[in-house]
Amino acid sequence: MIDPTGPNHKAWRRFRRNKAAVAGLVVIILTFFVAIFAYEIAPDSTPDANEQTLAIAMSPPVTRVRFIEVIKPSPPTSVSFLSAFFMGRPSHYESWPITAFRMKYDHVFVDVYRGKTREAETRRLAYTNMTGLDTFYDPQGHRIAVTDMDSGSAMYARFYEKTRDAVFRTMLPQKTFWLGTDRFGRDILSRLIIGSRVSLFVGLVAVLISLLIGVVAGALAGYYRGWIDEVILWIINVFWSIPTILLAMGLYVGAGAVIESKLLLIFIAVGLTMWVEVARIVRGQFILVREFEYVTAAQSMGFGSARTIFRHILPNILGPVIVVACANFASAILIESGLSYIGLGVQPPTPSWGGMLSEYKNFIDSDKAFLALAPGIAIMILVLAFNLVGNGLRDALDVKGKPE
Repeated sequence: MIDPTGPNHKAWRRFRRNKAAVAGLVVIILTFFVAIFAYEIAPDSTPDANEQTLAIAMSPPVTRVRFIEVIKPSPPTSVSFLSAFFMGRPSHYESWPITAFRMKYDHVFVDVYRGKTREAETRRLAYTNMTGLDTFYDPQGHRIAVTDMDSGSAMYARFYEKTRDAVFRTMLPQKTFWLGTDRFGRDILSRLIIGSRVSLFVGLVAVLISLLIGVVAGALAGYYRGWIDEVILWIINVFWSIPTILLAMGLYVGAGAVIESKLLLIFIAVGLTMWVEVARIVRGQFILVREFEYVTAAQSMGFGSARTIFRHILPNILGPVIVVACANFASAILIESGLSYIGLGVQPPTPSWGGMLSEYKNFIDSDKAFLALAPGIAIMILVLAFNLVGNGLRDALDVKGKPE
């Protein structure tokens, strides 16, 4: 049971009174939810949301298009639920945009849209090209191929009546592209949803790396002082002088042949430049707290340095560490977006917000500005949310002069 008079409960009450911080927390939680269930939420659930329809490229937001779905000549193999959840589900159908359709007994006639400058092409398709159904079970349970049926029989008529209903319900969907489509006719909303995984994953891993290195280094420097403090401070100053983008470039040149994953290179580059801020904060807090009476008491009782550091001092300085972690999360998102913007991030067709922004930055002063505005606004909102939460935590954990 949580003590309503405890410091954590009081800090939570102060945090809840900060409406901006609460709003930022809601945005962060929703973004994590969207990133986790990205392929379940995204309208285009194919891997990397990479389903291309060139005829509708660069369509404006809230564009509604009727499609006809035709089975691919060589359908992809089915994937497991976990693979579909994390990597997407390959489509078994080709989607053709159409302007009109007419259903005639055992065929459908469609006018396939081929772009603004070309006339629609009329095509005739058998229902079996869409549903894949080519057999029918008679009342006795016998399986009969469509080609063996008498086209004038009642069985043939019943088969195509059912097939026609299936085609109309599921094979002629109308899709809405709420944020429009990109230059390959891909759904921008879907790629934005899938791209949130990259930003959050990089931010999360980079913050964990920075905390792991920064807390240990800062604790050792602040607790032992002396030559250990001088060595760690020298290392901090060295890493402090290395810009993240230059470090990323050096890693690409030096380790690119060994480490194939561009995402892993981003983790290393961002994590190795963000830990110094954590180390400085932790070091300063340790220098302050190590003189407190409870630390002296722990030392006089014969507790080892590791126990004193991690069980007595560290839990009492978590407030500033959490605040700097929120700030670093926002910085990591910006850094990842910047690296993707200059081409050092994840590579196409994997979507990332920085990559999408870089790809369409030249359209910002045209009527296609929505191509760049969507990822730009997403980055801005998420970074703002982390900054608001960080500020809210700072005010909530700083009890000096604060009303309860």
